[in-house]
Amino acid sequence: MPCKCGAIKMGDAELPNYFVNAQTLAPLEHVRMQAAAQKWIDSSISKTINCPEDISFEAFKDVYMAAWDQGCKGCTTYRPNAVTGSVLSVSEEGEKAPEADTGADVVYISEPLSRPEALEGQTYKVKWPDSEHALYITVNDLLLNGHRRPFEVFINSKNMEHFAWTVALTRMISAVFRRGGDVSFVVEELKAVFDPRGGAWVDGKYIPSILAAIGGVIEHHMVVTGFLSGEGMGLKSDPQAEVVNLQESRGGACSSCGQFDLRMVEGCMTCGSCGFSKCG
Repeated sequence: MPCKCGAIKMGDAELPNYFVNAQTLAPLEHVRMQAAAQKWIDSSISKTINCPEDISFEAFKDVYMAAWDQGCKGCTTYRPNAVTGSVLSVSEEGEKAPEADTGADVVYISEPLSRPEALEGQTYKVKWPDSEHALYITVNDLLLNGHRRPFEVFINSKNMEHFAWTVALTRMISAVFRRGGDVSFVVEELKAVFDPRGGAWVDGKYIPSILAAIGGVIEHHMVVTGFLSGEGMGLKSDPQAEVVNLQESRGGACSSCGQFDLRMVEGCMTCGSCGFSKCG
């Protein structure tokens, strides 16, 4: 029957095949959607590309190659598995979203995991060269189906300069962890943060920012507890690391994005972060 708005309800009729959800859309179609948006956005964007659990290595590799070929600046994939679970789940009871009566499967975000009275965890000390006081990072784990998984994070320091952002970071990371699923992307995002003022050398390794150092600690904890099979690809290379550390002056900031990443390209000062050029 027609509704008040004039549209016709489909009832239990099957929807056309072009009505898809995040789980039924093919991985390469996810990439095409992201690439279509990336074309009109200067900064890097990313979306979760849902992959089936039984995806082959070659097909998985093709996702990243397609993202590269189509001009994407970031790419995040998700493949559910028995150990880390699934972020998205389909209602088995056939529940319908509010004010919807399509008869199709509805995808819900999993409910946050409840916190037990006591949790096992570990506290790590991080001494950042530019800070007088150390950071103390505590990662608590939840035992789920015989496996330990990160559940919450606390970051403390006597340096009050860090108070606001450390509180915000702990709340955000803990909220993500409590959603379950594969949360290893948190490590990847933190380790990819570069400080335009330059990073620091810690134990013979260049760390691009204090946030990247926190990401490295969380990754180490995930490896030790067995949540990850091993350390990832490592910190992303920073081609400007030596330049930033050796230069006495950072020079001017980009008038478009504010980053200290101006360089001479074909006779014109160009920003390496956003691509802005006065000659353009």
